[in-house]
Amino acid sequence: MPNSASERVQKHRDALRAAGLHPLQIGVSDTSRLGFDDECRRQAALVARADAEDTELLEFMDATLSNVDGWKLNAAISSLSHFRENTENPGLR
Repeated sequence: MPNSASERVQKHRDALRAAGLHPLQIGVSDTSRLGFDDECRRQAALVARADAEDTELLEFMDATLSNVDGWKLNAAISSLSHFRENTENPGLR
């Protein structure tokens, strides 16, 4: 007789633990749900507003990222600075 679903799950969890991992189950949003895209936009706007209002953090990040001599991130930093200077969204400047 085949193992029950709960036995298979327990076997899988035991294997994870034996490998030094902790089983974790998370729920994720249903992207096909009506209104999902509107909620994403709402949350993104909240984050953008909070970021724009936290000028100390932006200054700290800019100062920190300008001191990465030799890092491959330099190109990404330049791109980010260029984006901030040229974006149409004033909240991202």
